[in-house]
Amino acid sequence: MARRRGWGGRPPVDDDEAARRIVDAAVEVISRTGSAISIADVAESLGVIRQTVYRYYPSAEALMRAAAIASVDGFLDRLTEHVHGLNDPAEAMTEGVIYTLDEVHRIPHLGIMLSGSHSNIGAYGLTSDEARAFGMTMIRRFDVDWEGHGYDEDSLRELVEYALRTMQSFFISPSDPPRSEDELRGYLRRWLGTAISAQTRSPAGS
Repeated sequence: MARRRGWGGRPPVDDDEAARRIVDAAVEVISRTGSAISIADVAESLGVIRQTVYRYYPSAEALMRAAAIASVDGFLDRLTEHVHGLNDPAEAMTEGVIYTLDEVHRIPHLGIMLSGSHSNIGAYGLTSDEARAFGMTMIRRFDVDWEGHGYDEDSLRELVEYALRTMQSFFISPSDPPRSEDELRGYLRRWLGTAISAQTRSPAGS
């Protein structure tokens, strides 16, 4: 186990606790600053040297991913409650996108993903493996019979990528003038909803 320094006078009892406390510190720094972090930022907040953090997370990107994963559970629970009872794929996805775009203002980790503001957008961007896995987890919680509506695994992954790209575009380049929630809902129903409905009329995988 890495040599202990700092830690607010309470050294971790083992490597698992050290890793958890590093992630907790990263989440706190991101929540406070609303921006991407560096290893140095987290080390300073813990009162340890950078090499201690590198012992558990070899890069800022790796630590950002861990912090994001640690932060999304509450969001997923709230999103699941928000779309509860929506069985239509287009309706559920429309409401899911609107809710997520609203939540990014309260959850900096989502905002960083949507804006691509981290230094390594290729590794941590909205269409990264991590983001797409998060998207799949999100839509699997919806009260939608995806298979019954013509979606197999491949088409679900494409739907997730399409929704992620849509959200990224709205976050990076907001409407001018801004749309109200009802206006945004109508826009998404016409275009995102139409694309989703087209799949439900096609055989799965076609």
